[in-house]
Amino acid sequence: MVSRAARKLDHINHALLTGQERTHGFQDVKFIHNSIPETNVDSISLTSQIGELTLSSPIFINAMTGGGGIQTEKINRELAEVAQETGVGMAVGSQMAALKESEQLSSYQVVRKAHPNGIIFANLGSEATVDQAKKAVDMIEANALQIHVNVIQELVMPEGDRDFTGTCNRIEAIVKELEVPVVVKEVGYGMSARTVEILGSLGVSIVDIGGFGGTNFSKIENERRHRRLDFFDDWGITTTCSILEASEANADVDIIASGGMQSALDLAKAIAMGASAGGFAGYFLKQMIDHGQEGLIEEIKAIQTDLRYIMTALQSNTVLALREVPLVISGETYHWASQRGFDVSKLSQRF
Repeated sequence: MVSRAARKLDHINHALLTGQERTHGFQDVKFIHNSIPETNVDSISLTSQIGELTLSSPIFINAMTGGGGIQTEKINRELAEVAQETGVGMAVGSQMAALKESEQLSSYQVVRKAHPNGIIFANLGSEATVDQAKKAVDMIEANALQIHVNVIQELVMPEGDRDFTGTCNRIEAIVKELEVPVVVKEVGYGMSARTVEILGSLGVSIVDIGGFGGTNFSKIENERRHRRLDFFDDWGITTTCSILEASEANADVDIIASGGMQSALDLAKAIAMGASAGGFAGYFLKQMIDHGQEGLIEEIKAIQTDLRYIMTALQSNTVLALREVPLVISGETYHWASQRGFDVSKLSQRF
């Protein structure tokens, strides 16, 4: 049996080798140009709201790792220091390792130490109990709990879970008992409108749609198998289609877009389609591994600057105003929306 810590390091190494799919669908989304925007860059505000949480910008360092010993503690500390320097929020990886092995605690607690006043999400899988959820939040003084759902990854993982019954009951119990918001996050296979509606009915206030098109955990886990389950490598709903699905859901939830996010343009399109913020994971990890903390800090600040330029071009002084900008959907994203009965023409006919 592979140890939990060794598996965490395997995931990081395979993620860096596999890279991101970049089949998220944002190439199907285009803004309608405004030749006479009545605004200026200095008037742009990047302040954004996810549920009851306020962020200085809609950029979020999404859950990546923890529980892998010294190596993952170093990664989490460096990411948290970057988050502190750039003023962005951050989620830790699954804390189940620390709940089961106390020696892993420091690889998570280092995040709050390095980012004392920032927005931080705790993280557990959907198998977690209410007691474990409370301990995870207390462990890092979290502002919210992210519950990740990763059925496909677990099925491909040689030592993964095989029983997913009771998931909704556990999520509902955690929502009722926790004093912080609960975010349910897909890890890369997207969310349907029906899934979002069910989560909303359980009291979940924020969903992270984790669309197909970024880090492919099926491919990562298949590298660890003797008999590959390749049929899961192309499984899932793209990031753009997942945003449309969540936006069409009859549920009062805020949307975090993730799944292959790499640029300010990806982020602006995601927000214009209905998201409140964007989660960056694999891209930021690679930037930091390749260029160090300073390189990642420069990249995040560049994305913030680029987003201000894009918002200026679109005459959107606030992040929320991007939801009023007209855009055109084409390609596979349009075909998906048509098959699912979503009227995307209303996005192109905004004025």
